[in-house]
Parts: sequence; structure tokens; C-alpha cells
Amino acid sequence: MHHKSIGFIGGGRITRIFLEGWQRAGKLPARLVVSDCHADALARLKARFPGVETTAGSATAAAQDFVFLAVHPPVMAEVCSGIKGALKPNALVVSLAPKFTVARLTELLGGFARIARVIPNAPSLIGQGYNPVSFASALAAADRSEIKSLLEPLGDCPDVAEEKLEAYAVLTAMGPTYLWFQLQALREVAASFGLSDAEITPALKRMVCGGTRTLLESGLTPAEVMDLIPVKPLAEMQAQVTELYRTRLPAVYQKIKP
Repeated sequence: MHHKSIGFIGGGRITRIFLEGWQRAGKLPARLVVSDCHADALARLKARFPGVETTAGSATAAAQDFVFLAVHPPVMAEVCSGIKGALKPNALVVSLAPKFTVARLTELLGGFARIARVIPNAPSLIGQGYNPVSFASALAAADRSEIKSLLEPLGDCPDVAEEKLEAYAVLTAMGPTYLWFQLQALREVAASFGLSDAEITPALKRMVCGGTRTLLESGLTPAEVMDLIPVKPLAEMQAQVTELYRTRLPAVYQKIKP
């Protein structure tokens, strides 16, 4: 359990993911304050995490030792303007949004520069996240270590160059959405063949993990890996799906770049 207080500006999905990840790891901070303008979002959080303090206004959440900006880019400027007067001088602000650089956030926060940026990953919910982090130059080694201590129970948190964060947003933050619906469909089809969930779960997990590692770690070329299995029931759709990746994802990347 972390001894310093944590504030979240925004009580939506990513806040729920972080709190769930910490709770499952037995690392839920002693004091958590979450602000959100939507009462239903706060009610859902309170039902799942009764010890969390919730508030409609952002001032209390922004007055904690660590302040997580868990809001979407379109409202980031407004949020920063509203909380800059409430930040403690020695607080650490962690932005969980793409597009807004440390320099831009510092400007919006009235010169406050004790900032880190993280691209969060939904598997953090089970401690298997991949949450790249970039630190402002104003942060000392001890500050960086404290932020890392909060991120580590959620999974991997590699240090990366700030200019690469938006690429990670497309690769890791959005990445599960490219796969989950397909894996769920495969799960359902396997069940229709007579396999139980107890049989499907380890097989599907090993297939996905093993398939990924074969592509990345076998030393074979991508073409050689894809030639390892002769029967490809969805082969006629491969070109269409690949084209979607090559057109849709660059467009998303351009949209979220600073």
C-alpha cells in the first residue's frame, strides 16, 4: 500500500483499471480521491472501491501528493486550467493522455513542471499491463522512482522517449481492441465444438502467447513463421485485414500526435 495520497481527475475506464490493478496486487493506496463531473461514474467507483473518496469538483483530487490526469484530450486544457491553482508545489502530476506534451501541460498548468506522461494499457487490470512512461527533465531520480513504484504493480513500465508515446498509444493502449473480439469469437466457436471453458482457457492463452513469441523470437522471417501452418481458414480475408491496419491506424496516429 502506497503511503502518499493519490488524486485522479476523471473517474472513467482507465481510473477503474488502475484501481482494480492495485487492489488485485494488494497495493491500493491508503488515500485515493477521485473527481468526475458524472455522478454515475463516481457511484460505480464507490461501489467497487468503498474506501475511495469521490467528489464532483476537482480541487480536492488535485491537492494530493500524486495527481493523475485521467481525462480525454479534448477536455485536457480545460481540466488543467481548473486545477493549476490547487496543485501542491511538490506534487507529481501524471498524465494518462496522448497528444499533450510535457511542455504543453506545463504551460496549461501555469508553469508547473513536475510531470510524467504514461500511456496506459488495459491489461494493467490483472497486473499484465505495458505502460510506457516518459519523465519531465524537472523530475529528480527519487521522483521518477516514486512514480515507478505506483506503476510496477500494474505490469511493465519502461522508460521511453516522449516523442514515441503516441506510437505506443496505437500499439499497446489500443492494441487489445484489435484482437479481443476475434479471440472471443474463437472462444465461442471452440465451445460450440464441445470444449469446456476449463479446456479452452489454457489452450487459447498458450496459443496466443506462443504464437506471438514465435513471430517475435523464433529467428524466422515473418513469411517463414506464417508458412509453419499449411491450413489457413481465413486466408482470403488476410489482405483486407492487413489493409485496415495500414490505413486506419496511421490515421489514428496522425490524429493523436501533438
